[in-house]
Amino acid sequence: MTPPPISTAPATVDILDQAREQVLERGVGLTESQVLDVLRLDDDRLEDLLALAHDVRMKWCGPEVEVEGIISLKTGGCPEDCHFCSQSGLFQSPVRAAWLDIPSLVEAAKQTAKSGATEFCIVAAVRGPDARLLAQVAAGIEAIRNEVDIQIACSLGMLTQEQVDQLAAMGVHRYNHNLETSKSHFPNVVTTHSWEERWNTLRMVREAGMEVCCGGILGMGESLEQRAEFAANLAELEPDEVPLNFLNPRPGTPFGDLDVLPASEALKSVAAFRLALPRTILRFAGGREITLGDLGAKQGILGGINAVIVGNYLTTLGRPAEKDLDLLVDLQMPIKALNDTL
Repeated sequence: MTPPPISTAPATVDILDQAREQVLERGVGLTESQVLDVLRLDDDRLEDLLALAHDVRMKWCGPEVEVEGIISLKTGGCPEDCHFCSQSGLFQSPVRAAWLDIPSLVEAAKQTAKSGATEFCIVAAVRGPDARLLAQVAAGIEAIRNEVDIQIACSLGMLTQEQVDQLAAMGVHRYNHNLETSKSHFPNVVTTHSWEERWNTLRMVREAGMEVCCGGILGMGESLEQRAEFAANLAELEPDEVPLNFLNPRPGTPFGDLDVLPASEALKSVAAFRLALPRTILRFAGGREITLGDLGAKQGILGGINAVIVGNYLTTLGRPAEKDLDLLVDLQMPIKALNDTL
């Protein structure tokens, strides 16, 4: 009998085997096409995927978890049309414009520090800061520094070079400005400014010596291909921190009727972003409560996450800080000390 011909076609290499050698062993993040392969994995591979992402996090980031609290200095009335956001003044949402006074800001920083957090982020719903807002931020930072030992971050929208320099001079440790989604999907999410405008702000922030915090929201109607593209966009930017949010559909916004992302898809995304960004702080942020619940929080922290926002978010409720902190104790994951963030 004539033996069958020997195939010369290359054998299919499993994406998790590739990631194990490339990311875990060598610390090289997955490419866009490789991230897409991860996102397309069947749900029965999820446990193996999360275990690998956890191994990558432990090897390249260590066991410490960075804890952060956020506070809204200026809420609502934003002129931009980010379709996910109830703070836009263009939508019929229940959020109304309001300012927080300096004593309340200091008290929020104190409560955040008591939770063990090392980072306190001052956020404002604006296109970019005007002179009044920057003066309020400067006064707030000075007042906080007089009473609280904590790193201060800001998220104030798009910046000019002069504004970047002012914030750096104030001693802002980290600046958050999310790209929100992939470059190709961005016009479906925001029309009042461009993805490139956000990118330019992030470039100036890095050049000024502040740490760059940049992430986005998953579940805004993007395809798996666009989700993989977003991971690649972030890998190119090389941010110090990536907050991963999951859409919590807000009444009155254009995305108010979108479905919540399935938990398995959300966890696959967490692991995929860890494999694309092996050395980056990957932070659980908004929407994880309704997307993942208590069990998902544990799975995420054992699947690549190494930072959390504790307490409430800007316009939605989060998990009680004690729940997250107790979970970290149960998992024997220490909270990163303040002197480790300097």
